Amino acid sequence: MSSPFRSFSKEDKDTRKKFSRKMSVEEYEMIQDEEDKSCLRNYRKQCMQEMHQQLSFGPQFGMVYELENGEQFLEVIEKELKKTTVMVNIYEDGVKGCESLVNCLTCLALEYPLIKFCKIKASNTGASDRFTDHILPALLVYKAGELIGNFLHITEQLGEEFFAVDVETFLNEYGLLPEREFTACENASDVDIE
Repeated sequence: MSSPFRSFSKEDKDTRKKFSRKMSVEEYEMIQDEEDKSCLRNYRKQCMQEMHQQLSFGPQFGMVYELENGEQFLEVIEKELKKTTVMVNIYEDGVKGCESLVNCLTCLALEYPLIKFCKIKASNTGASDRFTDHILPALLVYKAGELIGNFLHITEQLGEEFFAVDVETFLNEYGLLPEREFTACENASDVDIE
């Protein structure tokens, strides 16, 4: 039995032929296609996870913060994480459009929790002579301590009556808002549509 010159039965020879024969080109390509598709799916999934982690890393805000004075204004700009966008609404009570902008930013803060939305009265900034009623409401946008958007008298662009969707569209035109995540349809393939 242990002899190297052992004779094989016909069944053994057929089995050996099956396993030792070369693969056809079609079989090889079919296996390669399946492996490629599997690798591509895994790579895509990994990229999506990495992108999600990068986008969702950092603090979540979800509200508009009231700044009491110029020091807080400077602090929020300088001390926030470099990749956090900070939007500061400068307003004054009784000025047209100021209350509307505050309400719109309150709505947007819920939809864009990675952005830090703040508001400060012009009279509390310490530079009220610069922020007169004819340039209010103003919206200043900062990232990494740098001013990247400066919108004075925003009612000139949006009109007297505007809504959160109008402000959102306006900010998107300048590329100042990240893409929103739609988590409600995350498992859409599992849902039956009638």
